Amino acid sequence: KTALAMVIAYGIARAMNWDKPMWAGLAVAFTSLATIGQSANKAALRMAGTVIAAIVALILIGLFSQLRWISVAALSMWIGFCTYMTTGEKHQYFWRVCGFVCAIIVLEAGPNSVDAFYLAVERAQETAMGILVYSIVAVLLWPSTSQVGFAASARDLAVVQHQLYGTYMGRMCGRVDAAPAQALMDQAIQGQTRFAQLLSAAETEDYQVRERREMWRCFQRQTTELTNAVERWHESIPDLQSLDLQCLLPGLADCDAELDRRLTQIERMLDGQAPEHYPGPATLHLDQAQARALSHFHKAALAVAADRLRQIDTMTRSLFENVQALKGFANDEPVSPVVRIPRQGFVPDPERLAAAASVMATLWIAYFLYIFVEGLPGGNFVVVFVAPLAIALASMPQVPVTQLVKPLLVGSLLASVLYIFVMPQLSTYASLGLLLFLFTFTICYLYADPRQMLGRVFGLAMFIVIAGISNTQTYNFLAIPNIMLPFFMIFLIVALTAYIPFSPRPESVTLRLIGRFFRSYEALISITGSDRSRPLNRIDALRHAFHTREIATLPAKIGSWTPHLSSDVLAGTTPEQVQSLVSTLQALTYRLQELLVERSGYQAPVLADELRPDILAWRDGVKTLLSRLSRVDSLPEHEEFGRQLTSSMEQLQDRIEAALDGVSGTRLSDREAEKFYRLLGSYRGLSEALIDYTGCASVVDWDRWREERFA
Repeated sequence: KTALAMVIAYGIARAMNWDKPMWAGLAVAFTSLATIGQSANKAALRMAGTVIAAIVALILIGLFSQLRWISVAALSMWIGFCTYMTTGEKHQYFWRVCGFVCAIIVLEAGPNSVDAFYLAVERAQETAMGILVYSIVAVLLWPSTSQVGFAASARDLAVVQHQLYGTYMGRMCGRVDAAPAQALMDQAIQGQTRFAQLLSAAETEDYQVRERREMWRCFQRQTTELTNAVERWHESIPDLQSLDLQCLLPGLADCDAELDRRLTQIERMLDGQAPEHYPGPATLHLDQAQARALSHFHKAALAVAADRLRQIDTMTRSLFENVQALKGFANDEPVSPVVRIPRQGFVPDPERLAAAASVMATLWIAYFLYIFVEGLPGGNFVVVFVAPLAIALASMPQVPVTQLVKPLLVGSLLASVLYIFVMPQLSTYASLGLLLFLFTFTICYLYADPRQMLGRVFGLAMFIVIAGISNTQTYNFLAIPNIMLPFFMIFLIVALTAYIPFSPRPESVTLRLIGRFFRSYEALISITGSDRSRPLNRIDALRHAFHTREIATLPAKIGSWTPHLSSDVLAGTTPEQVQSLVSTLQALTYRLQELLVERSGYQAPVLADELRPDILAWRDGVKTLLSRLSRVDSLPEHEEFGRQLTSSMEQLQDRIEAALDGVSGTRLSDREAEKFYRLLGSYRGLSEALIDYTGCASVVDWDRWREERFA
């Protein structure tokens, strides 16, 4: 499909006598992806980015055409902004195109505004034509959609959630151990990520999905909330295993059977089969006569577990109704409340700022070389093409520049052979089209794996640039070194600026991110002992928002770097052990978020005052540990630390239990005891997560990670 689209795009561009048909060819190369939806999304983002970039470029030229340094400063600021947005969560490719297309137009056009206008129009029309050609070919010939994968991902997500619920219920009732629970939770998180990726593609290529996109997005929110609710319910299970739950909660077996049937029917409907069972009551009642003999502590634990099971009951009922309507097994669509996520103010992201700084430095270095180095090979070509490469690498910093050298050499070698020995022998577009088809087909076949996308793009791009296909075709051997030498200079500049402002080695980045994670963790832990009656000032609120974002995003960032660690760095550590380390960081994030939520709620003053010294002692001990963890090189001994923290939590639990039992009923209600128990569960969950992390970190040879080496 890519080869055919390439031939057609070049044919139209030459028939229209456009000046640079290579822009149409590059548009085909960059927008060819696995499915129609993915390609259409990327094509739309590329077209929109090209239009915006053309407008911005014309504005910059109109304002600063006679002011060289101010013009470059304004362009670098725009590229820095686009780079920051490129490394964000939404429309990354759109912002990437906005940045590098603007640089190409401004730097190629120079101060002549007439050339700039025609260049902008030409770039936009040829990009649009290439996108249109590939889209038509992808739709009409061998259409490949994400519908099958999308449907499978939705069902797989439901299956994993069902298994996770069954594992936790089995542990609560003493039937099974929770050994596979962590693996199931990891699968649930991965399933949610995959579903989100396929949903955007399915909305583009499937009319039915697009018509019901709000319901599918509601399904996405519901499954995420259900996973979080099941995990919160799991935290209260350890305190219930010593109780006779069948007597205390007479309806537990019926509730379990009802929830299990609902989850089974949700899977059945996602398979396209009509449900055989519809939601019934799943009520839980506490046997008050049996509960009177329990301590406040155990009554609070029961109340929390029952409350969280009721939440799961509500969520599964809502999820059932939504899936029923999605699959056409209900006459009316469910009326779901609109979830409005409160907007946060701007919170800077250090990685994105560093990426923007690196790209801006790359542009300035290339421009200084162009201005002050006489006879620079390639001249303006170096400045024009350094921006696209730097912006592209900023969005995938894990890929070292050296990995791009091989695709560059392969593409250049093949293109050079064809340019010198084959193309001068061609006299008609039929023969040229056959050459284009065979070369494009070969490159796409050799680099068919999605992980080899950069190789495919660079192979095609080098041929397109070296061949320089146009209606007035000329051949010159010097064109090859005149193109290849500037490209190697561009790679050298990008390789050097990759170290601005920090080293890009995976082990160095991982150590730096882990240190930042625990420093932010320590800052947020301090909030648990602050005076909640005093509102945060603007500076403290910004610091709180920054550290909250850090602990929420850093585990995923660390997880994106660890697969790139070399075997020399890992030494005796297996990739599975490193992945377990990342999973414990994610668990620490969940535990702290839960603690901050529970800590922000109302707590009985009589209990808060009595237990404040114990909680502050726990907090100070954890802060000391976090300070050591942030340095990575001073990890505590795992077994000894585990015993200390477990003993501390047992003492805190005994103190809370004694305080709950010692306070008279007139001064403390069961509801207040339940709220304090929730807080205890958060403290305990965080402590257990810290123990798990130190256990995973103890098997890593951190000294080897800190060694300086040349690669």
